[in-house]
Amino acid sequence: MDELKKRILQDGIVIDNRILKIDNFLNQQIDTALITHVGQEFANRFQDQHIDRIITIEASGIAVAFAASLAFGNIPVVFARKKKSLLMQDELYTTSIYSYTKEESYTASISKSYLHAGERVLLIDDFLASGAAALGLAELAKQAGCTIAGIGIVVEKSFQPGRQKLEAAGYRVESLARIAKFANNAPVFAE
Repeated sequence: MDELKKRILQDGIVIDNRILKIDNFLNQQIDTALITHVGQEFANRFQDQHIDRIITIEASGIAVAFAASLAFGNIPVVFARKKKSLLMQDELYTTSIYSYTKEESYTASISKSYLHAGERVLLIDDFLASGAAALGLAELAKQAGCTIAGIGIVVEKSFQPGRQKLEAAGYRVESLARIAKFANNAPVFAE
């Protein structure tokens, strides 16, 4: 997606040729026009699939999942929480996920009342690196008896093993910006 790639080149900050910081338009501050276009692009790429629900992880995936929901015609969005809340008294689907950027594991959970057996779900996340977050979301969906129609990723670091792991598990992956490598603290796109 050219608009996204241009924005990454313009505003992204690469740290130690390892981490891409794009919190000024996706993670902490949200460019709603851009994220609306990102959601529309996911709807275009998965238009051949029936989607009952979108699943993401708090917090950065929520805006993207919301935009995709609107583009799909307002389908439900549910997000996995990274920490248990006092409000979460229901039975939960849970899984452990390792965060590449935080260098720690956390337990992601979704209330059992928000995922239903037989639903076709689209998983959406902001970044794909090791694949741990997407595989964790897939695990939550499988626990609920859902079918995964696909995985939508905003930015993929293609030089890390995430895509290979997801495709080896049989999942369709659509990434809007694929980074082949970082060179001189700048992204080099795969496409």
